[in-house]
Amino acid sequence: MAIHLTPTELAREAGLERRDVIVKCVELGVPIFNGRIDKTLFLSSLRATAVTTTVQTRSASASV
Repeated sequence: MAIHLTPTELAREAGLERRDVIVKCVELGVPIFNGRIDKTLFLSSLRATAVTTTVQTRSASASV
């Protein structure tokens, strides 16, 4: 199983569009080195962002 994937390969595995993978890499600070992305780092960063967003949403709705 490959760990370093091209944006197209990673998009296929993550269920995203290729362009979205590149945008997320830039937003999350995940490096693209020689046209390849570390799958584990990308997916863990994506999950961490989703968890943070969920917690912030719950906190905001509890405050209201």
